Amino acid sequence: MNLSVAEENYIKSIYKLQEGDNAVTTNALAYELDTKPASVTDMAKKLKDKQMIGYEKYQGITLSPEGRKAALQIVRRHRLWECFLVDKLSFSWEEVHELAEELEHVRSEKLINRLSEFLGNPVIDPHGDPIPDANGKLAKPRPQTSLDQANARRLVVTAVTDQSTSLLAFLNAKGIKLGTQLEIIAHYEYDNSIEIKLRHQPAITISEQVSKHIMVRPL
Repeated sequence: MNLSVAEENYIKSIYKLQEGDNAVTTNALAYELDTKPASVTDMAKKLKDKQMIGYEKYQGITLSPEGRKAALQIVRRHRLWECFLVDKLSFSWEEVHELAEELEHVRSEKLINRLSEFLGNPVIDPHGDPIPDANGKLAKPRPQTSLDQANARRLVVTAVTDQSTSLLAFLNAKGIKLGTQLEIIAHYEYDNSIEIKLRHQPAITISEQVSKHIMVRPL
């Protein structure tokens, strides 16, 4: 199916917002895409005509099997380009999202498969999100929890759930990235902040607002 850039952006956003079989509301999609609900309604009609979504007025939007397949292809391209930008061109992880937003619309399946092979067929992107394979399958994630809920003392960072530029830049400045090993020194009940120590660095204290977005697993 030949989709426009705008249509691909809608499909990817629906995939991001849809949980299980739950429908995505037009208001939620409008907020995600920073547009008007009326514009979402117009696009929903077009995507329904192309059999990309299921849509009934006042009942929300769901991806069809074909729409989910298309969404996973877009997500695959986006996350592979993020890997390339970080691993091969030395961009930092807070810089790559907007660049990958443009590159994800290059639809050559041959190019994307070659890119994956060149990168060693990675299964996660620089933020810890899973990369669909060429068939749209996602690797089963290993158990992980947010840093603020972790019980173990020694941990490794596995993902970041808030990928805003401001948070990623903050973590980068503190030396925290995927694979970073850390040790919890103390939890502070007053404000739920956590004191942690990274290898070869002094201990630092991070807020609950930050720690709840850092995913970890025990070493």
